[in-house]
Amino acid sequence: MQAQAVRSVDTALMVRNWLFGWHIVEFEQGAAARAQVYGKQLLVRLSDALVRRGLKGVSVTNLKQCRSFYQTYLEIGQTPSDQSPMPPNTQKLVGRLSLGWSHYVVLLSVANAQARSFYEIEAQQGSWGVRELKRQIASGLFERLALSRNKDEVKALAQVGQVLSKPADVIKNPYVLEFLDLPEHPAYSEHQLEMAIIDKLEHFLLELGKGFLFEARQKRFTFDDNHFYVDLVFYNRLLRCYVVIDLKIGSLTHQDLGQMQMYVNYFDRYVKTAEEAPTVGILLCYDKNDALVELTLPENSNIYAAQYQLYLPSKEELRQKIQEAEQAWEAGITLQDTMNAAQK
Repeated sequence: MQAQAVRSVDTALMVRNWLFGWHIVEFEQGAAARAQVYGKQLLVRLSDALVRRGLKGVSVTNLKQCRSFYQTYLEIGQTPSDQSPMPPNTQKLVGRLSLGWSHYVVLLSVANAQARSFYEIEAQQGSWGVRELKRQIASGLFERLALSRNKDEVKALAQVGQVLSKPADVIKNPYVLEFLDLPEHPAYSEHQLEMAIIDKLEHFLLELGKGFLFEARQKRFTFDDNHFYVDLVFYNRLLRCYVVIDLKIGSLTHQDLGQMQMYVNYFDRYVKTAEEAPTVGILLCYDKNDALVELTLPENSNIYAAQYQLYLPSKEELRQKIQEAEQAWEAGITLQDTMNAAQK
């Protein structure tokens, strides 16, 4: 009951703020040119008037957010026949707003409409808190997923979020592990990297994505009187398969790939059940050569090599990545294809 009451209050706040934005844009500001000249003075005057009436949360900064909220989500209070600023459909507003006001304030910082839609869907489906949402945006989750997809698949990300239908859908490149608080390579060992992940397992699971459950670390199995240890073992309940992860702090070698192939084969033959999907192997490495990976692994392999980085990408890095992706999409290929071709 308490949670429902809090949700009702937050929904009412969002509807109010959207209506404030609607009133500011459609009735107070008028034409765009006039808005540029009088916009700031207008918000100061409106804020003062609303404060005198006893309203809270109506500072100039908050009113700017309300205006941006309306302009960004203009369509959610309108009907298909709307041709002019008529009174909004508040019932449609209530049905459309799936997150809290603080979430939408964060989403307003995302300029790319497809990315913003993706984060909104994922936050709702994953029950992300505001801190989690901020972190996923800062890590460039949308851009990292988009890099390995074509143009139509990126549109699908924006329309329905991340859907796991095949092993490749869970792979990010790179994985961002800034939450481990490790120094830059090579001042740590693979054991230290593994222990840091275990200590921050909840954060690591969030970075891995949907459906992941932790099963074991240093999972031992014996073959021909030799003991082997898998760094990390997870299970993905959506794909219904084991996911084994090996950590590499240096450059990936063909021996590393061969070892992972053995791990995957072992799990497929002796661990998974007949009803479960084939095991997925992920080599999480500091550096990799895509040409080496392609040459070593057979086609349609369930083994993936992905890089990790210990810092959040800068806004400039994200802009550059998405520009490269857009150029690749225009050429009808994925960015990963261009990276592979460059290394051949």
